Amino acid sequence: MRKKQSKKRPLLPDPKYKDQLVTRFVNNLMKSGKKSVAYKIFYDSISIVENKNNEDEKSGLEIWKDALSNVMPHVEVRSRRIGGATFQIPMQIRPDRKISYAIKWLINSARKRNEKSMANKLASEVLAAYKEEGAAVKKRVDTHKMAEANKAFSHFRF
Repeated sequence: MRKKQSKKRPLLPDPKYKDQLVTRFVNNLMKSGKKSVAYKIFYDSISIVENKNNEDEKSGLEIWKDALSNVMPHVEVRSRRIGGATFQIPMQIRPDRKISYAIKWLINSARKRNEKSMANKLASEVLAAYKEEGAAVKKRVDTHKMAEANKAFSHFRF
């Protein structure tokens, strides 16, 4: 590469929980630069999660983190062109990319739900992911199945 790689900018932790992962999630949740609205949606959904899940002694933030780790994929398939044919090759995922996938899948599946507010949608998707159900977990399972099906091409790794 001719240019040097750009530095990763450090994220400021969120005001309530002092967690950088929350800020990263909110940045992905945000639309049209409305960060305060995104924070309100996130905090409301965490409080809904706490109210709905009262049989566990875990806090809403811990449930959200567990849900995020349940959605995280461990392998992905990448296209590689070899001799005129394109193969889907399973590869390990970098840790920051795992988190990015999990965040995007959780938010997208929450947006597709049929409920009143975005906070309710996100809360119910987080609870579903915590119980290893829901659309986001299904996306992870499908990704793993695709990698398993293409295991024969893993010797083409680059």
